Amino acid sequence: MPDFYGSQIESRLLLGTARYPSPAVLAEAVKRSQTEIVTVSLRRETAGGRSGGAFFDMIRALDVRVLPNTAGCHGVSEAVLTAKMAREVFQTNWIKLEVIGNHDTLQPDVFALVEAARILAGDGFEVFPYTTDDLVVAERLLEAGCKVLMPWCAPIGTAAGPLNLSALRSMRAHFPEIPLIVDAGIGKPSHAATVMELGFDAVLLNTAVAGAGDPAAMAEAFAKAIDAGRQAFGAGMLEPRDMAVPSTPVIGKAVFA
Repeated sequence: MPDFYGSQIESRLLLGTARYPSPAVLAEAVKRSQTEIVTVSLRRETAGGRSGGAFFDMIRALDVRVLPNTAGCHGVSEAVLTAKMAREVFQTNWIKLEVIGNHDTLQPDVFALVEAARILAGDGFEVFPYTTDDLVVAERLLEAGCKVLMPWCAPIGTAAGPLNLSALRSMRAHFPEIPLIVDAGIGKPSHAATVMELGFDAVLLNTAVAGAGDPAAMAEAFAKAIDAGRQAFGAGMLEPRDMAVPSTPVIGKAVFA
């Protein structure tokens, strides 16, 4: 089971809480996904004024662990301040660190991300950085104090699925002992199964579930796909071959005169 900063988690699905049709639908999706961790954007929920408190009360009632995030932040100081506010609200040192650098792709500003991660780790935060699949950036984040990495597989909300399997495969091979969570870009359960077959530890989803016709059913489908992908990885899958290999032995077959 995954180990995130000393906490062992049974479920390999982390679920976002934004854009659901209603709180009741969100609660049912969380239940059917069997997730143990949900992400919450402090900026998004407090922007509406009084509605923020009611939303946070509803999240606490789900009886799951909260991973606050700094969604919507575009600079180091903004992300650090948001993280500190989230720690006060949710009484947790966990923070999903997002520092967006491009408005169109929502690609992280990796330079600001590393700097913010270093500041927060030095202040006692346990940082889950939303990053790209770049190995050098990953190394810098680990040096900054991160003990978990969260690479994207495609831009946020695109549902495009893993665009660069080679890069994700390289990241898994390069950091065999580091918990890796694929975050952003997954649109279908088959996408989730694919990255889990590479040996990733977990998947974080939001739009693919919240935007489905039946979010609760989709959450359950993703949970099953993630479990299947991880089980396949552990079982040891056959590698692709250049030539056909008969499934029925040739040696010892009957010969008819």
